[in-house]
Amino acid sequence: MRIAKATLMSRWGWCTGLALGVFAILLALDLRLKALTGVSTADLASFSSPLQFRAAFIAWNAQPNAIRAGFDLGFDYLLMPLYAASFFYSGIIAAEGLAPRPGLLRRIILMAAMAPLVGAAADAAENALQITMLLSGVTDTLVFLSSSASNVKNLALLIGLALLLGAIVARVQQRRMSRGPGNSGPKTPGLS
Repeated sequence: MRIAKATLMSRWGWCTGLALGVFAILLALDLRLKALTGVSTADLASFSSPLQFRAAFIAWNAQPNAIRAGFDLGFDYLLMPLYAASFFYSGIIAAEGLAPRPGLLRRIILMAAMAPLVGAAADAAENALQITMLLSGVTDTLVFLSSSASNVKNLALLIGLALLLGAIVARVQQRRMSRGPGNSGPKTPGLS
């Protein structure tokens, strides 16, 4: 499947911008939850024992806090496809700009572009497991699965951020090359 460059850039821009906007809203909501209870939903990603989850859920025991936590976990599902698409498109842009010819680097970048898609699926599984624990109780198996999904998600997010940086570098290089040599920008008349 081929995609026009203008379409790719448009989709990349929209997905990245929307992902940043949703992330900012989610961060504000999560910071409010942490201010009220001492524990945010983002903190759950670092938990690896049932005791840690139980302590967080006890902190959220009051109904308004439980609703906030549940909403934050649910709202995160809106972010997942946005960051996955943004990072995937970033990989394509990085591959086109940094490794335009077939070769090992291009294959590595294009394979890395799949990682954010796997990461979003792991993020969805992580949140589903956390919601299950919040509603049904904490078990060692659910904690293990949630922690494993979180580790996969975190690795995929790091790869995605590297792809985003690569796409930005590729875009900057492309803009510099489109100006051409000796055309470094606007010149003041009468000066050489």
